[in-house]
Amino acid sequence: MAARIIDGKAVAAEVLKGLALEAAQLREARVIATIAVVLVGDDPASHTYVRSKIRTAESLGMGSRAHILPESTPHAELMGLVQQLNEDPAVHGILVQLPLPPQINATEVLDAIHPLKDVDGFHPYNVGKLVQGGTPMPPCTPAGILELIRHSGISLPGKEAVVVGRSNIVGKPVALLLLAENATVTVCHSRTADVAAVCRRADVLVVAIGRARMITADFVKEGAVVIDVGTNRLTEGLAEGEQAGKLCGDVDFASVSQKAGALTPVPGGVGPMTIAMLMKNTLTAARLQSAA
Repeated sequence: MAARIIDGKAVAAEVLKGLALEAAQLREARVIATIAVVLVGDDPASHTYVRSKIRTAESLGMGSRAHILPESTPHAELMGLVQQLNEDPAVHGILVQLPLPPQINATEVLDAIHPLKDVDGFHPYNVGKLVQGGTPMPPCTPAGILELIRHSGISLPGKEAVVVGRSNIVGKPVALLLLAENATVTVCHSRTADVAAVCRRADVLVVAIGRARMITADFVKEGAVVIDVGTNRLTEGLAEGEQAGKLCGDVDFASVSQKAGALTPVPGGVGPMTIAMLMKNTLTAARLQSAA
């Protein structure tokens, strides 16, 4: 029996519908939740992401500001802009689009964002709150993953969850969020012995490793919920009729869909949820700052 497809676009649309109501309530209180997005350089994908974030904010009746800086921008200049945005009471959320050019220390820039305006959830304060068991602004992709798991219908307490990948952006924070939901969590990485055997224990399998179609049906427990975070452009290993450059996940959709109980597609799975959670964090930031 084929897996049920978890439609990230549909779930994100449902979330955004509720957020539009929250934004309207804030406007009634004379608070226009506003996000400032900072982009340094000419990376086409980054420009696409920024435009999407700005459009989504505006569609919800939120405020947005785009600061587009040249590739040659010095580190000190970017730090100065972040400080200006920190001090601007009309800006509630600050997002610095990654990657940054080599002359800029990304860690210093992200750490300079005020924790209450850190809508990406990367500031050490917010990471520490996450470790303690909860933060009002968790990292956007992990938070979106939890929403998708909830929409899969599985109850997390007591379930065995396996996260493949230990990045600071996805793997580690999603493991912490799953722990907070009382799942039993294992994190696999490049040094894990017999990754497939560990994955086969999982009631919930979250894959974020950046290797196209690595996870096949042999890694998956019958009926498991599988969340594919990967976005890869295929250049080799193409199936008959596939074109080079096709977008695919870290999960081999064709084989895993015949064994999993529920599965996210790529594209159309985790991706739409990331922007929805960014908007949610911006509204949370606006509420916290207006109450301060």
